[in-house]
Amino acid sequence: MAAYPLPESSPAELGFAQKPLDHLDALIKSHIDEGRYPGAQIALARHGKLALFRTYGNARTEGGALPAANDTLFLLFSQTKVLTSSAVWTLVEEGKLSFMDRVADYLPEFAARGKGDITLEQVMTHQGGFPAADVTQATWTDHALMRAQVCDFSLEWTPGTRLHYHGRAAHLVQAMVIEAVTGQDYRDVIRQRVIEPLGLGNDIFVGVPEAQQARCADTYAPEPRDNSAAFKSAGLPSGGGYATARGMAAFYQMLGHGGRLGTVRLFSPRLIAYVSRNHTGESPDHAMTGIPMHRGLGPHMRGESDRIRGLGTIGAPVTFGHGGVGSSYSWADPSSGVSFSYLTNFVSPDPWHSARLDRVANLAHAAID
Repeated sequence: MAAYPLPESSPAELGFAQKPLDHLDALIKSHIDEGRYPGAQIALARHGKLALFRTYGNARTEGGALPAANDTLFLLFSQTKVLTSSAVWTLVEEGKLSFMDRVADYLPEFAARGKGDITLEQVMTHQGGFPAADVTQATWTDHALMRAQVCDFSLEWTPGTRLHYHGRAAHLVQAMVIEAVTGQDYRDVIRQRVIEPLGLGNDIFVGVPEAQQARCADTYAPEPRDNSAAFKSAGLPSGGGYATARGMAAFYQMLGHGGRLGTVRLFSPRLIAYVSRNHTGESPDHAMTGIPMHRGLGPHMRGESDRIRGLGTIGAPVTFGHGGVGSSYSWADPSSGVSFSYLTNFVSPDPWHSARLDRVANLAHAAID
């Protein structure tokens, strides 16, 4: 297993003010003391170096508390989406597909039910028209069945006419396109083309092997959550990845530096500029209380709107990233060279969830000199 790619430094050496970081540390400790979530991790990086990496609280609380450790893996939920989309980007850079291609060019059966003209770009920007679609648990271990169910998705509205976050469906489609183009399991493609070349094979997993599953924090919520070995292994492309905060901070260092991490050039600067720009303007996202989410082809952007989700109100307009439902966010700010990741293991409902995300992100931004 490759060594973690970011050399360690300190906040002061990398140009961070200490007081906002102290406030951030106190805020997370107060959340845990209040019982808001059992455990958390944060990581802050800049210019290819790790400034800060901290772990808090417990990985598990049932059957006796198990403290979280620096190698604890947290469920990413929808942060996984950017990892899945990044595997699509690799295929674009190899000339094997284009963003404006029709999905049905690679999955002919997808043309059923009026979906024949839907493009990858529409799917990746949450404008595909089938936001509520999903697959059954039987597909976790049967990707031929997954493909069949994905291709049978039904439209809810005309593709391209509105912006509505596709919680699961859009990245299931991308996963099946990845498999059709490569002839490989999409989880292997993400690992071989994205995670391992960056030296993050011990820090990010889309499909956690049995030997690593003891590292996974259990995830909690007001309702029961699936912490089974089957779920961890499944690596669902929309929300089944696991990672450390330092792993996600390094991944976003790569994105924030135009596709390069250290000596590894994973993507071209032009590709990163394209996927990380605003493709949906100020269109309101109907799944996000009408917030204009400024969707890219994987992450979303801060932009200049009054409201934004997760990236921090005071963040630079070019900041981009993605969150995990009720629990986490990671982002990059290319204007400062900073990346940040905040992971927890409890799915908190709104309005508290969105309010705390803004406070957490704002404190990270406030530390940037």
